[in-house]
Amino acid sequence: MDDSIAYRPAGYATRDQSHILFAQTMLFVAGTAALFALGAYLGRDFGGGGAIIAYIVSFAALIGMQFSARRSREVTIGLLALFGLFIGLAVAPTLSYYASQDPQALWQSGGATALFIAGFGAAGYATRRDLSALARYAFWALVALIGFGIVLIFVNIPNGALIYAVLGLVIFAALTMIDFQRLRRNTDLNSAPLIAASIFLDILNVFLFFLQIFGGRSSDR
Repeated sequence: MDDSIAYRPAGYATRDQSHILFAQTMLFVAGTAALFALGAYLGRDFGGGGAIIAYIVSFAALIGMQFSARRSREVTIGLLALFGLFIGLAVAPTLSYYASQDPQALWQSGGATALFIAGFGAAGYATRRDLSALARYAFWALVALIGFGIVLIFVNIPNGALIYAVLGLVIFAALTMIDFQRLRRNTDLNSAPLIAASIFLDILNVFLFFLQIFGGRSSDR
């Protein structure tokens, strides 16, 4: 018997499975990012109504992935592609605004996001500590953050947007580590599209939080 399997902690994928799943997941993340970029380009002139519809379609695609994951891998991949395209359409007006007002903030946010995901993703992938218990706290922290964001719409809190973005980065640092540990531990190769969707959402949210920070800093000058 292979010692690497005999002494492998329960719940971890074999080395070959882990490498294959990692490669497939990152390929799906890259494909989703490419479709996001296409959607952002096509929707650069979208109004608010079109963006809302695109958000609804992308959210519906995510929900559909949960139901199709155990039935059809092809359908799940198709829904992931649909999600990537329509979330790009949904975010397009925001990106277009920053591109016209402060394009430097886009590049700064992109670079900061790459370093953030690489650092916390590597930490989550490498750690031996079980982070599954952290997921529950991160979820409720995210719910609280959404509530705080709603409050900010109606109440003017000094530096509220900056506080919101910093708290969001803290929460998504935890979620990024959790998702990359899930990628390392998973033994089901068919789960790659779902994990890719989670990681892409981590990347997108981190990017938007950094954009809020860098864009807000530029507007204060």
